[in-house]
Amino acid sequence: MVPVSRRRTLALVLLLEGLQKRGRGRRSRLWVHPFNQQRRQQGDFYHLVAELRLDSQRHHQYFRMSAEQMDELLSLIGPEVTTQRTNYRAAIEPKQRLAVALRYMASGDSLASLAYSYRLGCTTVRNSVHMVCAAIEKIMMERFLPRPTRDTWEEVADGFWKKWNFPNCLGAIDGKHVTIQAPPLTGSQYFNSIVLLALVDSNYRFRVIQVGDFGRTSDGGAYAGSALGRGMETQTLDVPPSASLPGAAHLGDVPHVMVGDAAFPLKPYLMRPYPSLNLTRQKRIFNNRLSRARMVVEDAFGILSSRWRVLHRRINLHPQNVDTLVLAACILHNFLLSPRETVRLLEEAEQQGKKLSPVRNMGGNRASREACNVREIFSTYFNSPQGSVPWQDRTV
Repeated sequence: MVPVSRRRTLALVLLLEGLQKRGRGRRSRLWVHPFNQQRRQQGDFYHLVAELRLDSQRHHQYFRMSAEQMDELLSLIGPEVTTQRTNYRAAIEPKQRLAVALRYMASGDSLASLAYSYRLGCTTVRNSVHMVCAAIEKIMMERFLPRPTRDTWEEVADGFWKKWNFPNCLGAIDGKHVTIQAPPLTGSQYFNSIVLLALVDSNYRFRVIQVGDFGRTSDGGAYAGSALGRGMETQTLDVPPSASLPGAAHLGDVPHVMVGDAAFPLKPYLMRPYPSLNLTRQKRIFNNRLSRARMVVEDAFGILSSRWRVLHRRINLHPQNVDTLVLAACILHNFLLSPRETVRLLEEAEQQGKKLSPVRNMGGNRASREACNVREIFSTYFNSPQGSVPWQDRTV
């Protein structure tokens, strides 16, 4: 029989050996894989990306932005994606983290594919995407996707009247699915997607977005639970007061409204089309005028997904990180928006025939008399000498 003291000594020796092995295991995981040690000699960042800066067209195709825009972006978020060098490996410089994240968003390539081409660990690539998207949200949100003010709403309304012939309009609203790899044990709540709800101005700029609702949520459900929906209902969003329509003071003051499709409820501040059965000519003209203004949000989604093609893929990130990625994509959309590129991206989206899938329509709603009256006033106005436009008769 082994004495007690001997058993204690043996146990202590085994414990120390185990701790040493664990320590060696931890240190081994910090080593850089021999394949990735060739990063400077073989990695895309030090060769392909450097060459692309000499060719503006290919640089834009690869990153979906110019080298100058990329430099400006780096100047904004660089400090947020800077990490410290350790005793075991050199830190990944912010410019390389940004390149990896933008290429992931622009191409939709897998994280593993980017890890091989950039000679980085897959975890490093994943962390770079997370860091860059989080930095864009933190640093750029207030500047490129700020909370609307009274002046903002008035600017948007002026744009919709001048460009799309729809007065008193606060924006076009719609929801789209972003396909994800649903986490385990989440049942059917995600339906393998999350919902991006957006309000867009006359120039395809996102003014309000919400991302993260489960894929099973309808447009109307996502809107009702959003800060936008609650704020419009409680009148806490600093929306301009009701005003007369241009040249039609005799119709009285009319609320400022958003325009949406049949998936949204009819509210005094949210216009949807008339149901498409047995419509009069006047109602068909209203529907066409509303549809023309509402298509701005469809086009904005087309531009967004044409630039950031990861939105066409099943995104294999945790839903919370997908939310941040989509939000970052919308902020970058506003950051990069320009009239010339808007036309090109719209043409590209049309040629590809790829769009973000719409959120399912869960049916109509019981509208209030006030909401129906507001829609009737708009309908009357669009069919009056003050509100009609030459092209509308050709659309019915």
